[in-house]
Amino acid sequence: MTVLAAVDLGASSGRVMAATVTRDRAAGDRVTLTEAARFPNRAVTVRGRLYWDVLSLWSGVLDGLRTAGATGDVDAIGVDSWAVDYGLLDADGHLLANPHCYRDARGAAAKAAVLAHTSADELFAHTGIQPQPFNTAFQLTADAPGAHRALLVPDLLAYWLSGRPAWEATNASTTGLLDPATGDWSTAVADRLGIDLALLGPVTPTGTVLGPILPEIADATGLGAATQVIATASHDTAAAVAAVPYETEGAAYISCGTWSLVGTERDTPIATPAALAAGFTNERGADGTIRFLRNVAGLWLLSESVDTWRREGRDTDLAGLLGAAAKEPRLRSVVDPDDPRFADPGDMPARLRASCAETGQPVPETPAQIAACILDSLALAHRRAVDALEALTDRPVDTVHIVGGGSKNALLCQLTADATGRPVLAGPDEATALGNALVQAQALGLIEPGPAARRAAARASAQPRRYEPQGPRAPWNEASQRLLGHQP
Repeated sequence: MTVLAAVDLGASSGRVMAATVTRDRAAGDRVTLTEAARFPNRAVTVRGRLYWDVLSLWSGVLDGLRTAGATGDVDAIGVDSWAVDYGLLDADGHLLANPHCYRDARGAAAKAAVLAHTSADELFAHTGIQPQPFNTAFQLTADAPGAHRALLVPDLLAYWLSGRPAWEATNASTTGLLDPATGDWSTAVADRLGIDLALLGPVTPTGTVLGPILPEIADATGLGAATQVIATASHDTAAAVAAVPYETEGAAYISCGTWSLVGTERDTPIATPAALAAGFTNERGADGTIRFLRNVAGLWLLSESVDTWRREGRDTDLAGLLGAAAKEPRLRSVVDPDDPRFADPGDMPARLRASCAETGQPVPETPAQIAACILDSLALAHRRAVDALEALTDRPVDTVHIVGGGSKNALLCQLTADATGRPVLAGPDEATALGNALVQAQALGLIEPGPAARRAAARASAQPRRYEPQGPRAPWNEASQRLLGHQP
């Protein structure tokens, strides 16, 4: 058995997972995950700007690695996180400031300034990435000059662990600066935006072994000096997709958490005006594939609602809330989860009630009614994205895999099956950490190379749960048309 540390950083928390790799020809190679540590992550507002407290994250990572190594050797470490955000370093490799959070308002102003002289169509044609305010490309145009190097968040932590800077391919592809056809930085886009590509180094292939941990990291964590740092699939969605246990060639995936990323894997990007208009984007997969996907707001609406109720002093138990939501009438009130009013932190239940009132629908009042509205709306959004995916790729979707934290939400999985009219396979729950560890295992030669061997290991590691479509399609068709009629 081999133990790997999968460092998985999310928008609300980070964790270090100890991944035990077991070679078994009969039962199949598999990975068993154990949580070594979990620590909070939150954005902090200072003088109107929103930052990540990356040093607190770093402290949590070191504590987690110390715990992971307390019972035995850790052979390697890989770091994944959310996309687009980065740290700026000086010529000596020191961090100049905490990274901005992708929800910081500066991104919208930067995007507007860029699109005043460059069209969204042009950017999309070059990069295949939706021009969103949080894109790294837009954020970089808002930074003052003087930095020597920019490292995306997981690459920054891997640099602190190993001393070797890297720009891992899956996360690099989210920046809006990568040419999806070549897999290299787009000089045309960088020149157009006035971004100095000297801030960035060569794109690092996924699975590259960066080298052993630095001596001071070995001293701080108690890990052996031979522990390797690996540039795993460092974009959390890419890691999650690397662990999808596909059973058919016509399957789509939904990596479901704060966001729902609905997509498929392809050999080539789709950077057409139709794909741009439909909100799809092209990002790199762990095997050099293209993850053609659409971002849906996801369970952010539910988590923000729960946070609001708890701030109001309501003792909100999520399991009880979902049980009550399952008993509510279906599709009574629905909203578009991607409505910009739902994007920022705050009183989500009030915004949902306002949206329903404005569209002449029954206004959800109780937590159960609001949760039902959110989950019905997310299932409809999943349906729209899957249908658009099928049309844009000209390829039928026969099955939907839901992976990540949202796969534990049985009600959402069943509603997605009902809404899409397709079977849903739910799990693995810990897809991001599992994908992170599987890429590491392949880099070390513990699992055979290639996606087929990794998918087989994912199936052996976590058996998915199956949800068949239930009930008539007509109510979902009607709700979809009702929502479409409310859109401008």
